[in-house]
Amino acid sequence: MAEPDSAGRIVVGRISGVFGVRGQLKVFSYTRPPENIFNYTPWWLGSGNRWQIRKPARGRQRRGKGLVISLEDCETREQALDLIGWQVTILREQLPETAENEFYWSDLIGLTVCTCAGIRLGVVDHLFETGSNDVLVVEGDRQRLIPYVQKQVVRHVNLDDGMITVDWDPDF
Repeated sequence: MAEPDSAGRIVVGRISGVFGVRGQLKVFSYTRPPENIFNYTPWWLGSGNRWQIRKPARGRQRRGKGLVISLEDCETREQALDLIGWQVTILREQLPETAENEFYWSDLIGLTVCTCAGIRLGVVDHLFETGSNDVLVVEGDRQRLIPYVQKQVVRHVNLDDGMITVDWDPDF
């Protein structure tokens, strides 16, 4: 299988360490809930311009201590150590379809953000969770943190036009 371009891959986690001596890996998952990362196969693992396709064999949650996974063809601690820090990505088409007005974070990154009055605030650089809502990090003339609260703040997302319209004071 040829390597897809980076635009065709979605980062769903990273290899954070090793577990035991039989090649098992600790995985930090960006999926919600975290164990959903086990639903996707195969994985594209990589860092920089080193990428390889790998198939998860078994995965489990360790009683509040994170996730552990076994990969096919990773049988020793030394093989596992080489993968620490690598991103876990999947192909975009492996994700389930979203409902109307639902978006994956990866869909929002790179979109232009404008106010309802048409003032351009910048481009979505990334998002983060706060517990109460997600936050858009918008880079423009300065960095803005805009709560992702649909209907109240985020008025409209148009993926085709690459635009998010927000009810937001540009001076804030």
